[in-house]
Amino acid sequence: MGAAGLRALLDSVRYEVLPAKATEDKVLAHVPRDVVVTVTASPVKGLEPTLDLAGRLAAHGYRVVPHVPARLLRDDLHLKEVTGRLREAGVDDVFVPAGDADPPAGAYDGALPVLRRLTELGSPFAHVGVTGYPESHPLIHDDVTIQAMWDKREHATYIVSNLCFDPRVLGEWLARIRRRDVTLPVHVGIAGPVQRAKLLAMATKIGVGESTRFLTKHASWFVRFAAPGGYAPERLLSRTEEALTAPSAGVAGLHLFTFNQIAETERWRRALLDRLGG
Repeated sequence: MGAAGLRALLDSVRYEVLPAKATEDKVLAHVPRDVVVTVTASPVKGLEPTLDLAGRLAAHGYRVVPHVPARLLRDDLHLKEVTGRLREAGVDDVFVPAGDADPPAGAYDGALPVLRRLTELGSPFAHVGVTGYPESHPLIHDDVTIQAMWDKREHATYIVSNLCFDPRVLGEWLARIRRRDVTLPVHVGIAGPVQRAKLLAMATKIGVGESTRFLTKHASWFVRFAAPGGYAPERLLSRTEEALTAPSAGVAGLHLFTFNQIAETERWRRALLDRLGG
């Protein structure tokens, strides 16, 4: 992969973290302030841990992007409360997926109604992200995800692609969404340098119900990590270099799923930048 193109992607990076007990300390110890930190939300634990960690990290000077899943919002009042709390903390960027809570906590069963309501509230956040699916969603038909992205584009400012391990599929997806005139910038989601044993341990710690859901939805991930030679994010980046760096692709940077292996992810990024002369 061309050094300049890879450096640009590594310099425009976001780290996705889970709001666990030690996450704040890990971020403070290992993540530079110019790296965006996104905080997931759990259908088991609800929004509170996400909002709490987002507020604390913002107070430390990080640009934080909390996940606000539609299916965790109880009602319109709850959405307004969450919005007010985040704005008071200085958060100007949110990621709005549908979420996995089943049943939903309230009336919102998908991201689009929440996005529309935020627009009606005067677009309180300067940046709003939505999900893109390079590979088929385990629970939603491809036609639905395609239509949903088209419907969301008027209310969002960027797309975060879900994990994809196939360079060909990722490249074709980027080309397809551009052919459909979806022009939002894309942050390409890839797994960091995660170790399979640690990933399995993390999935177990999430909680029995959520762990089962995680493993059911993402069983193929573990097959990839267990393959001969394991998983190396730089290999995926190298094989998708042309697709990711083409001006027409509109890739704004990388969204790294750290699985809370935060120190390992930052060490990997710094080492790769050093090798590239960054």
